[in-house]
Amino acid sequence: MSERIVPVRYKFQVPIKIWFEPESKTGKLKMPAENLFVWGKTQDLSRSGIGFSVPVIRIRENYLVGGGRPLNAELDLPNGKVRMQIVGKRYEQITEPVSKYLIGATISDITPENREIYEHFLQYGKKGKTGGLEFGVDKG
Repeated sequence: MSERIVPVRYKFQVPIKIWFEPESKTGKLKMPAENLFVWGKTQDLSRSGIGFSVPVIRIRENYLVGGGRPLNAELDLPNGKVRMQIVGKRYEQITEPVSKYLIGATISDITPENREIYEHFLQYGKKGKTGGLEFGVDKG
């Protein structure tokens, strides 16, 4: 039974910036990793993960989901910017009204200061609790 317990997801749409952490082996990057980013919008947030949509599934040759590679994320919340590391777990392509990718990710690292801002937003931010991100998962 405890395997099915998941944190409450809140349906919040805030701007999100995603970029890759540079790999230590790739010392020949022409641009800093933070200059290679994609903007998106969150669809839902929880204490352990986020769902967000972006117009692309990869930045250059690097896919946003798969391989367990950490992504840096910056959320632009009304009570401040929050940075965290996330790992993309699954995605779904959506084509209406325009093509975009809905990505589900877990939070892998967040500083205590950023966690405090994030959780304060979850608790007191805009209204809108939801059952979860829709990826064809049985919620029963």
